[in-house]
Amino acid sequence: MTGKSDFICVAFFHTTSYSQVVHSRYPALPLSQTKESVCINIRTKARQRDLIDHAADQLGRSRSEFMLDAACREAEDVLLDQTCFTVDATTFAKFQKRLDRPLPPTDKVRRLLKTNAPWEK
Repeated sequence: MTGKSDFICVAFFHTTSYSQVVHSRYPALPLSQTKESVCINIRTKARQRDLIDHAADQLGRSRSEFMLDAACREAEDVLLDQTCFTVDATTFAKFQKRLDRPLPPTDKVRRLLKTNAPWEK
């Protein structure tokens, strides 16, 4: 395959653990590979700054740490709430291989499979 046909659209569902997979395994997201720090500047009202500082202080974190974590969480949610991600054929094959691999037969899996969905109760 060449050109734009190299990409396949894959529908995903949002889970917390999936976010780790997105960042660690899928190069489809345009994330910088450099380790250097960069500066992000924003303007805010004093009241907003004070609110952020109060929340950061409650967690024993700096304003920058608090804001960066909150912004990254929100960015991750936005990306994971998409219904379609574009991935290359190799990434799709890896994803499909994971889906096709059966779960190990544990008691937790057996209980889960026997449990009715909330709308079935």
